[in-house]
Amino acid sequence: MDRRTTEALKNDCRPIAAYGLIGNMISAALVGRDGSIDWLCLPRFDSPACFASLLGTPENGRWRIAPALTPRRSSRRYLPGTAVIETTFETEDGVFELIDFMPLAEDEERSDIVRIVRGKRGRVGVEMELVLRFNYGLVVPWVRRRDYGLSAVAGPDAVELHTQAPLEGQNMKTLSRFEVTEGQSVPFTLSYHRSHRRPHFVPDRDEALKHTISWWQEWSKRCSFDPSREDWREAVVRSLITLKLLTFRPTGGIIAAPTTSLPETPGGERNWDYRYCWLRDSALTLYALLNAGYREEAEEWRRWLLRAIAGRPDQLRIMYGLAGERWLPEHEIPWLAGYRDSRPVRIGNGAARQLQLDVFGEVLDTLHTAREADLASAPDAWQLQKVLLEHLAQIWREPDQGIWEMRESARHFTHSKLMCWVSFDRAIKAVERFGLDGPVDRWRAERDAIHAEICAEGFDPRLRSFVQSYGSKALDASLLLFSQVGFFPEDHPHILGTVKAVERDLLRDGFLLRYRPEHTVDPYQQPEGTFLACSFWLADAYVMSKRIDKAEALFERLLSVRNDLGLLAEEYQPSSRELLGNFPQAFSHVGLVNTAFNLIRAAGPARQRAARTGPNIAS
Repeated sequence: MDRRTTEALKNDCRPIAAYGLIGNMISAALVGRDGSIDWLCLPRFDSPACFASLLGTPENGRWRIAPALTPRRSSRRYLPGTAVIETTFETEDGVFELIDFMPLAEDEERSDIVRIVRGKRGRVGVEMELVLRFNYGLVVPWVRRRDYGLSAVAGPDAVELHTQAPLEGQNMKTLSRFEVTEGQSVPFTLSYHRSHRRPHFVPDRDEALKHTISWWQEWSKRCSFDPSREDWREAVVRSLITLKLLTFRPTGGIIAAPTTSLPETPGGERNWDYRYCWLRDSALTLYALLNAGYREEAEEWRRWLLRAIAGRPDQLRIMYGLAGERWLPEHEIPWLAGYRDSRPVRIGNGAARQLQLDVFGEVLDTLHTAREADLASAPDAWQLQKVLLEHLAQIWREPDQGIWEMRESARHFTHSKLMCWVSFDRAIKAVERFGLDGPVDRWRAERDAIHAEICAEGFDPRLRSFVQSYGSKALDASLLLFSQVGFFPEDHPHILGTVKAVERDLLRDGFLLRYRPEHTVDPYQQPEGTFLACSFWLADAYVMSKRIDKAEALFERLLSVRNDLGLLAEEYQPSSRELLGNFPQAFSHVGLVNTAFNLIRAAGPARQRAARTGPNIAS
């Protein structure tokens, strides 16, 4: 790729905030505010993309429906309480709406995208461009005309486009030009199936829309957040819908994001595949779901977790596939230029092979929370926890790669040791509160040993703060979790000193970095954006220290950086005011939900976790 092409690609890239998310809890698509679907993996979240222009150019696949003439203005919204996007385009000749959604599906190899053009005023010219490129934008399919539209096949993949709009093939693309008048609708359905199977029936689009809206609105009504805080409730409901969209319905697993390789640093190398399920997110996700009243989803997540981690304790992974797959080899896609020339584009995630000791604590904390919340019994769960603890007792003194998955030599990360302490602490509480059997005296000895080591090696008296790793002076946002997991009370001098030090060192323009790369073992010594989940943790720390005004101010600031549809990425760059990283990010939305409940309840998720008791679920 020559320099001029590269520069044109950089300039043509839409901001990440320009996208909205639609999905059916099997797969998901990113829809730009200009009417272009630039990312879609079929049939599942982790399948190869058939629209990959997000990470390349339009030649790598997209599906655009937009006015034939440049619109005067456009606006968009989610229909209230749903995952249905309505985009309104206004031109000199009139106005039309574009409705985008994915109907719910039971078959994990079936995904449909429905797009409906509706005339609202005047007579407007509309253009459609469909560029299908299977295998992450590489493979051009064989396209044939059908009486219902067209079919396209390449290897194992096939799609059918159902529409009565006129279609024309040109330069390996499918084009359509038509006009829409007030009251007229022109629907399109892109329907996926395996190429060796027959296409499935495509139902009436208006009926599918009504059913999809009804299902989502009924689901949204279950949210238990205080209705008197209408502004915050809207943000919480949108975050919960986003988490639901990132749930793989057949198994209950929740992916970190529906995208891969959206950069933490534009033009840099921190480009990772997030289409998998991280154990680290499990406890905080469970608190978010239970406090919001979504018990069924919480139980499905806990069941997924138990299935995924079953087996030898020394084979515990930090992340798994949608159904609990463990083999997630990482490789690079050389034909995609990357978002804003951020390469490499990665598929799979090599961090799955790392030792990250904190995941033991996350798993045992999650299962303890489920027990406290009286979720459906899991007879084998306790035996599994005891086996995990036996292994952890042998390895907790080892160095690891830490919460941020450092791709460098291992360190004794303080947060990792903290979560080892959580592992034994929750097991002791299970014996004390529920009468379960176990070598509690030995667990107490391990817990006390970890506590003493952290205080001796992970705390710097001159900084008056815990530090990122033993012997270092670096600060880390994960240290804010010390009070939330109950290691010390929130008013302990070590906790107060840590919060103050983290504020002093990591706050940037009102948002929090996860760490400063130049002070750590991070091999990618490039600046990055502020980490949104960490900023929510800081708001939680303010709540726990009764600095409610500061907590509310930070929470409002975080709400202000959502895009116009209420979605958050992994990071935010205050200097350029842009969202960065994979999008939308489940961990950011989990943080939003938990912080909102911390602010409206005396015993929100942070205090529930610190007290090591189950969520106070609203009836």
